[in-house]
Formats: sequence, C-alpha cells, structure tokens
Amino acid sequence: MSTAPAINHPSYYADYQNLREQLSGTSPAWLNDLRASAWESFDARGFPTARRGNEPWKYTNVRPIAQGQFDSAQTGGRDPVQLLLAAGNRVPSTGFEPEWLNLMFVDGKPIVTPETRPGIVDTLAPAWAAATEASAAAQENLGRHAAIGEDAFVALNTAFLNDGAYVRLPDNYDEEVFLNLVYVQDSPDSATFPRTLIVAGRNTRLTVFESYVSVDPENAPQYFTNAVTEVAVGEGAHVTHYRLMNESRSAYHVGTTRVTQARDSSYESGSFAMGCALGRHDLSVLLDGTGAGCSLNGLYLTDNSEHMDNLVSIDHAHPHGSSRLYYKGILDGRSRAVFGGTVLVREDAQKTDAQQTDKNLILSDRAEVDSKPSLLIYADDVKCGHGATAGHIDEDTLFYMQSRGIDPQTASQILIHAFASEIIETVGHELVREYLDRLFLDTVSGKSIAGMGRGRPVSPESQGGA
Repeated sequence: MSTAPAINHPSYYADYQNLREQLSGTSPAWLNDLRASAWESFDARGFPTARRGNEPWKYTNVRPIAQGQFDSAQTGGRDPVQLLLAAGNRVPSTGFEPEWLNLMFVDGKPIVTPETRPGIVDTLAPAWAAATEASAAAQENLGRHAAIGEDAFVALNTAFLNDGAYVRLPDNYDEEVFLNLVYVQDSPDSATFPRTLIVAGRNTRLTVFESYVSVDPENAPQYFTNAVTEVAVGEGAHVTHYRLMNESRSAYHVGTTRVTQARDSSYESGSFAMGCALGRHDLSVLLDGTGAGCSLNGLYLTDNSEHMDNLVSIDHAHPHGSSRLYYKGILDGRSRAVFGGTVLVREDAQKTDAQQTDKNLILSDRAEVDSKPSLLIYADDVKCGHGATAGHIDEDTLFYMQSRGIDPQTASQILIHAFASEIIETVGHELVREYLDRLFLDTVSGKSIAGMGRGRPVSPESQGGA
C-alpha cells in the first residue's frame, strides 16, 4: 500500500495547491510540469538554514524567512494608480525618457500600461497562451538559466510561477529597447514571487531598469520578496541591466539573476541596494561564447541592524573573454554586509582578462563586513586579479577639509558621496544616473564618519592576483 509523500512546508503547499487549481486548464502542460518539479525540489530541499557545510549561505541566516508566516495569496486592495502616485519619486513609474516602455507589478499583479509593446515587452502569461515564436522562446528559456535544482529559492519561485515580465527581441531587431520594470510591494505579511525573462536575440540592444520597492517605507511593513530573473544574451547582442533593491526596512528580499552570454555579446550590470532587514542578490554570469564580456558594478548601503548579501560569480567558459567586477559597500549602525565574488576560468578559456574588486566604507565600529573574493583559474594564458578592502577615512582627511572651512558633518557627507559616486558614475544613461545619485544622496544625508578612530582599521585589507 503506497503512502503520499510527506509535505515539509504545509503553509506554502496550501498556497501552491490553490494556484494549481486556479490555473487548471489555462496553463500549458510544460509549465504545469515545471511548477510541479519545482515544488518537489523545494519541498525536499527546504530553505538553506544549515550553518555548517552551506558555503553559499555561510554568513547569512535565513531562519527569519523560513520561520515567517507569509501569505502568498494576499493582495493589497488599494488602487494601483493612486498607490503609485502616492509613492512619488520613490517609484520611477513613468520611465526616464518618452521612448522607454513601462511595465509594473503591484503585489505580483501586472499593470499593463499603454506603452507596453506586445511581442517585444509584455507579461509572461500571454506568451504561453498561444503557440507562437514568443511562446516557444519562453518555453526554451524559462528554468534553463535559473535551474530549480540549484537553489531552494529558485525552486520556490518557479513553483509559484504565474506571470511576470517578458522581454524578447528577435534576431537583428534594429531598434534599441528601453524598459522600466517596477515590482511594487504593498501588502504586509505577504510573499510575492516576481519572475522576469529577458531574451535578447542576435545583434540587438536592450536597456532594463528593474526595481523592487515598497511604497510605504516609513511604516516598515514586513514581507518577503523572492525574485528570479533570467537573461539570455544572443550573439553580438548588448544588454545593460540596472537593478534597484529599495524595500521596506523590515522586508526580506532574496533575488536571483542568471545570465547566459553567446559569442561576442556584452552584458553590463549595475546593482544598487538599500533598506531591507535581510537582502540578498545572487548574480551569476556564464560567458558561453568566444569574445563575450561583462561588466558588473554594485553599490550597497546598510544601517541599523540590516543585513545585505551579494553573491556574484562569473564563469569564463570560452577564450578571449573579459570581465570586470567592482562592488562597493557603505555600512553604518550595527549592520552587516556579505560579499562573495568568484571568477572561474575554465581550462579552454585562454586569453581571459578578469578583474574583481570589493571596497567597503565602515561608518560605525559596530558594523561588520565579510568579503571573500576568489579566483579559480585552470588556464595558463590569462590576466586576472582580485582584491578587497574594508576600513574608514581617517581624521587627517577630515581635518584637511575642515581647515578649508568645511564643517565636519558636511565634510563627512562629501566623502561618503564621493565614495559612492565611483559606482554611480558607471551608469551610462544620464537620467538613470541622476535618479540613483539623488536616491543615494538622500539616503546618506545626515551620516557622519567624523567619530571614527584615527587611522584605526576595521578589518584587514587583502589583495591577490594571477
């Protein structure tokens, strides 16, 4: 006599079953099978709460997420348009130029604007509703780059895959596309599972600004965002991808981005993060073609008891690839940041040029950063290097500025802003750059480094190369 398998996560299972019933008869068989496999993988694996033998999560404790009670079926009920208007400049709801396309989701529900272009930029649901080239591309790529077997959060997101953002540029599409993609969370004690699929065909150009925001940060609602983004960059294509995590101070955000690049393609990434009780972004890029290159930049701010984790990996699988990884962190209060950067150069990836750097500015002697850059090199004709620093600006620098008539508070803010600006200046689009600069300037306003001890390092500096 057979018995039904044990259900290890009953609250999520109930919501998963409800979703299955809602979508019964409307989803294609391949998607139903993908969801079912994802649920089985998540339920068997569970959240990565182990503290030993769990290197990717060694410095980040996800027990608050695992033990939290989040209703994945909850919706806010407020009018989305009024909600976005009330959010003001916090939500870039209208893009940055008239030619930008806009696609917004509130509590996981899409708001399709007139600027959305079906067949190029749309939600995922219409793509799998009919047998088209767009549907075939979605089936080919969903779950291929972010595999359900590699991570519990990816599996959980895929199990709840219902809708999401879908960008597909056909080969040789001659118009550069700009997309403003906004995921807004409005409901407390809820879980949402944003899903984004980007397929850039051969010789295409695409810029995406992907943001995750709360419209009511002052009341600091608690919720859980589990986001997955898959990016396929075709031969000779160029994708610029900016990502902003600007959630509630009590929120939990786990984001996964998986990128696969073909021959002679380029991928530029700018990752910006602030707020969040616990935030994590796991970014992995596979250079799966000769001559492919990527540039990954990031800036993160933490304060109070916030925790921010950036896990970044680059896989050089073919010759003549190049990569640049440059992240910076600003830490205050009792906050903690984690940076793990890995560059893998496979045996056949000769003539690889890879550099990675992580720098952190500590504003409080109670803040802490764990930085672990690493190189795994199996080729012998490469140019690679890495380094990490953590410390603060000593009193001599502040004294010099004060001797020029600048008060200590203003001097501190100038130095903090200058530290952050090096990453913000890598943003190529002027209006996006100005928006991020204002956002970070408002965030660091009032912070001070004047109280730190003279020349006293917070943690040792390490440098390495090959």
